[in-house]
Amino acid sequence: MSETPQTTSALALVAAMQIDLAADAPAVAGTPASLPRFHMVAYTGGQMRVAAWRYPVVVDLAGLTIPSQSRPIRFGHDASSGVGHTDAIRVENGQLVAMGVVSRDTAAAREIVVSSKNGFPWQASIGASVDEFEFVKENQKVLVNGRSFDGPVNVVRKSTLGEISFVDLGADSATSAQVAAIRPQQEHPVMETITAQANAQSSTTPAAPQTPAASAAPAVQAAAPAPTTAAPAEATPTAADIRAEALAETNRISGIRQVCNGRFADIEAKAISDGWDATRTELEVLRAARPKAPVPSAPQVMVRSTDGGVTAHVLEAACFLTAKLEGVEKLFDDATLAAADAHFRGGLGLQELLLEAAWANGYTGKNFRDTKAVMQYAFPAIRASDSTIDIGGILSNVANKFLLEGFFSVERTWRNICAVRNVNDFKTVTSYRLIGTDQYEQVAPGGELKHGTLGNETYTNKADTYGLMLAVDRRDIINDDLGAITTVPRKLGRGSGLKINDVFWALFLNNAAFFTSGNKNYLTGADTVLGIDGLTKAEVAFMDQVDSDGKPIGIMPAIILTPTALSAIGTQLYKSTEIRDTTASTRYPVANPHQGKYRQEVSRYLGNARYAGNSTKAWYLLADANDLPLIEVAFLNGQESPTIESAEADFNYLGIQMRGYHDFGVALQDPRGGIKSKGEA
Repeated sequence: MSETPQTTSALALVAAMQIDLAADAPAVAGTPASLPRFHMVAYTGGQMRVAAWRYPVVVDLAGLTIPSQSRPIRFGHDASSGVGHTDAIRVENGQLVAMGVVSRDTAAAREIVVSSKNGFPWQASIGASVDEFEFVKENQKVLVNGRSFDGPVNVVRKSTLGEISFVDLGADSATSAQVAAIRPQQEHPVMETITAQANAQSSTTPAAPQTPAASAAPAVQAAAPAPTTAAPAEATPTAADIRAEALAETNRISGIRQVCNGRFADIEAKAISDGWDATRTELEVLRAARPKAPVPSAPQVMVRSTDGGVTAHVLEAACFLTAKLEGVEKLFDDATLAAADAHFRGGLGLQELLLEAAWANGYTGKNFRDTKAVMQYAFPAIRASDSTIDIGGILSNVANKFLLEGFFSVERTWRNICAVRNVNDFKTVTSYRLIGTDQYEQVAPGGELKHGTLGNETYTNKADTYGLMLAVDRRDIINDDLGAITTVPRKLGRGSGLKINDVFWALFLNNAAFFTSGNKNYLTGADTVLGIDGLTKAEVAFMDQVDSDGKPIGIMPAIILTPTALSAIGTQLYKSTEIRDTTASTRYPVANPHQGKYRQEVSRYLGNARYAGNSTKAWYLLADANDLPLIEVAFLNGQESPTIESAEADFNYLGIQMRGYHDFGVALQDPRGGIKSKGEA
């Protein structure tokens, strides 16, 4: 199934990158031979975690439209921070490969060339619009880019490449790239070699949006061949001067990065852009690392860490670790789990989670005292473009795991006896049964095949919406109770599971007009008690059913559906090889002719007194729903489990609201799909 996403129109995917500047790289017509050339693997063809997409994303390179071979190369997807352009883009071995030149004269371009010479590991990111995508459900597989992926996963089937960007920080720490500036050598400048390695895993998370100002270094102009026109000697720097200037700038940046050691990203960026030396940078680092004295009047102080290691995925992993979710190691890579454990070793509190989101959205406070402000920043009316943490997405992802725990904790016998239908809207849908001339006809010598016909037997169904809203109130937030965002979703999930059971069995049991003697699917009398004789009678009645032409329908029974009171005898009929009757001294057979024939399904709803038509003695012999459905459940867009969404509560309620909803419908279908036995006279 393909559709257009409702909220996401573009992707910014961080991928493994390889960049090469080679001395023997051939120049391309129309570009100066002295410009640095690059070669990058812009996308590896694997699955990635992308903001605003609930499940991983894979871009199908077979459906990627490349408008032209010349596409802009930028820094951090910022149009004002140009780097160069491509002159060749192609798909090789399931990867997107791009080549081109560093052709822009911008601070970003100079920073990339100079810092790469110093060994800075650049990565690549593609910007593409999403034209059509397909959602692959859990327990399904899909083949994309020559590789197999397990659902749930989003496959972008059609997209259009916009631009490719250098990014300085991606979630995949294994990728690396080095870039070097041009080294002029008299009349023929020689480009130094760039070495690149792309050891990225196939699934990565999207990098935080980059700020050009934070990455641009002071201008360092790459040397070009000496101009042929005459100029004053004192105005023309020599090659040695340029090399010395570039070396000094490179050493300055290297010294700053060595002092910051990856732990003080804000100080490092400011030091590079403002021209600080290593001594001043070290002083600022010492001030930032100085222990902060506690504030006596504020017992709920939470000072944000300055190492920049907290991302949306780290927070999400910390929530699961704190809640002790089983199987959490299957949801995140080792690096993310290690970061979550390192930052929140004692467990993540609800206040700390909200503060991280508020900080990412521009909140400047250091603690949770101003609850209203924290909530406003954590749940902004319009999300800031530079926000890296979406609290709504984190809460929804965490809540959905526990929602499913609650949903699957209730009885699901209904799912084992019904047919499932996918619908695209809430309109009534109609099914037709192929009857009448549906048998194969002998083909005449000319080879013409005769047409079958659709009869007048139609069955309808439609989906409706069922939902409930619960809330995490102010007391839970003040008490810093993270368990509140796991308990509430469990309740919503359980509520959805109970509702679908209620709707399904209320319709199934209120069946006096469906199971009738006229439909030849209702048996009464003392000989309908569940046992060898009763099951034999139901089996004969089922197999003797005919279509509108009076011919056998040809469908075999497959399921015995019983209330809990008949569970034991149903199990005996299915498993026991012989059944003995010692109530009379007469001859009797001991073999069980129904052993292993029909699997048993048991529901507590069949005998529950709150439902019309309930009985502790009645039982059913049903066909497999894939062969002839007796009852059908329709789900909107194939979504069989409920959905949960999180948001800040309304103005008159301080807290976090969570709403769960489920779109489904239930309808009885073909009466010939089952036999009801009353089980008594």
